[in-house]
Amino acid sequence: MTKSVVAVIDYGMGNLHSVVKALEHVADEHTQVVLTSDPAVIDSADKVLLPGVGAIRDCVGEMYNRGLVPAIQRALKTKPFLAICVSIQALMSHSEENGGVDCLDYFQGNAFFFGEEHKDAQGNRLKVPHMGWNQVSHKMAHPLWQGIEDNARFYFVHSFYVVPNDKNEIAGTCEYGHEFCVALARENVFAVQFHPEKSHKDGLQLYKNFIHWDGKPA
Repeated sequence: MTKSVVAVIDYGMGNLHSVVKALEHVADEHTQVVLTSDPAVIDSADKVLLPGVGAIRDCVGEMYNRGLVPAIQRALKTKPFLAICVSIQALMSHSEENGGVDCLDYFQGNAFFFGEEHKDAQGNRLKVPHMGWNQVSHKMAHPLWQGIEDNARFYFVHSFYVVPNDKNEIAGTCEYGHEFCVALARENVFAVQFHPEKSHKDGLQLYKNFIHWDGKPA
């Protein structure tokens, strides 16, 4: 039997080793996980994962510098596609980080800074970046939430959050001073702000769901 190939895109940014190891941990014998910066490998893969760590200008810049954007855009149209961490922001139209950066514009909307004076409802100052464990509330039924309880806890490290124009694309939210989007879904694409590979059993379950996902929203 031919193995299903999951391509993890290497554009010089991201916690690639831990992502690949987590995927391999939940993969079955019919799945091959490949770390690649080759557009041809991305084009031939069955599924694509876009990781990301760091500043958005560097992330998007390296995608362009390495000639990966056309392959990423093709994959977004045709394959089960998972974006994690900063890459959810890379899929937006624009981010206000680094003085303003145009992104890949798959999800229309923007990424915004929590702010130096971010506070909770009682007026207590909250630390930025938002770092650590937080509950994720499901906002839609989706195959990637299978086996994951509503309000399960995932691990976050970020100072910016996404605001999509189409609220129907919000798949999950968190509370940190205010409710904000942490997961987006449209057709064959799912994107999350948190780090699944650092989120223990629920993060591994999300990766397992992705490996078995056919790209259909329900």
